[in-house]
Parts: sequence; structure tokens; C-alpha cells
Amino acid sequence: MEKSNRTFKSLVIAAGIGAVFTLAPAKAQDASATAAYKDIQATLGSVPDMFKTLPDVAVAGAWAEIKGVQLNPNTALEGKTKELMGLAVASQIPCQYLIYFHTEAAKLNGATDEEIKEAIAMAAIVRHWSTILNGSQVDLASFKKQTDDLFAAVKAKSQ
Repeated sequence: MEKSNRTFKSLVIAAGIGAVFTLAPAKAQDASATAAYKDIQATLGSVPDMFKTLPDVAVAGAWAEIKGVQLNPNTALEGKTKELMGLAVASQIPCQYLIYFHTEAAKLNGATDEEIKEAIAMAAIVRHWSTILNGSQVDLASFKKQTDDLFAAVKAKSQ
């Protein structure tokens, strides 16, 4: 009886230790993840949990993508435009996390409430027509020709 009691206690202790390790935040195991976490901390002031959900091998690449495009002020698109685009896409996925994030980021980058509403409305219009065109199986070649003709006529009219 005492042996089975010790076995039970050992299992409980092992389970408790396992639970502690499960609850502890993931530690970077490689130099690239460690460097990325340090750069995220330096850039953002903290490391959001979203980065900690990634395997170590993916952290540096994910951070490089965000820092190189989204946070980079020297890209072709200004920050406000990028965040409004992010909001439009997030609205269509839909993703409550990214809707919140990109709304706040758009505001931080100077977007007005009206610009935010317009970005969401454009996302809805694009989704609507995508549903109509795809669901109706409109011929793509004909659609492209009609689009080219339409834009040629608009250009000619504006000259």
C-alpha cells in the first residue's frame, strides 16, 4: 500500500511540475529568437504574447516581416494606409483581434473615424462583388476586357 501511495505522490508531483512548465512562458532556444525578442522589446517596449505563440524558429522571420513592412516608415505606403488596409482585410476574414489592432493602429497613424468607416465599407463592397462575380462564374477574360475598355474610356474622357 505504501509503495502505491508513493507512486501516486510521485505522479502528482510530476504532473504539478509539468503544469508549471506548461504555464511558464516559452523561452527562446536559439540566438535568432533571442535577438528578435530583444529587438521587439526595444522597439515596442514589451513583447506581445502573439510572438510567444510562435515556435522559436519562426519568431525572427515574423518580426522581420512586421518590422520591414508594417512598421517601416520608408515604404511606398504610409502607415495610415497600411493600417486601413489591414483593417479592411481583418474585417473580411473576420478577425476580432486584428480588427481591434488595426483600428487602433490606424488611429495612431492619423486615420479619422470617417476614413476607418470608408475602409470597412470598401472591404464590404469588394467582398460583395467578389461573391457576385465568383458565384455567377463570370468569364474572367470578358471581365478583364470590359474593365480595360471602361478604364480606357475614363482616361480618354479626362484628357
